[in-house]
Amino acid sequence: MRLVVPLLALASLFAASPTSARDAVRGEIPAAQAAQFIGRDATVCGVVAGSRFSEFAEGQPTVLYIGGAFPRHQFSVRVWARHREAIGEDLAALTGKTVCATGRIGTANNLPEISIRRAGDFAVR
Repeated sequence: MRLVVPLLALASLFAASPTSARDAVRGEIPAAQAAQFIGRDATVCGVVAGSRFSEFAEGQPTVLYIGGAFPRHQFSVRVWARHREAIGEDLAALTGKTVCATGRIGTANNLPEISIRRAGDFAVR
């Protein structure tokens, strides 16, 4: 019995999901601060400075550049072709508008980025 309790405690540590609630950032964060939260789930908001549709790239992503134009942007939002229709927005027409993206903050070209996985993870304000 003495061995069972420590083993259960150890098992609960390994069972914790990498996307647990303690990894999520509460509230919205500005694009300028996104780099501080790489690897965590968050909602990042900012004004779109430009976009790029990569027609010939695998997955045909559209990338929205926030906090400055490429390559001096602070944050980017990647929307894959398979998710674009569900979002229901003309992504190329979002320049100058505030958008929010929710998801795991990763990196692309050493800058913070969220890849949109479903329509509910993206909003235009």
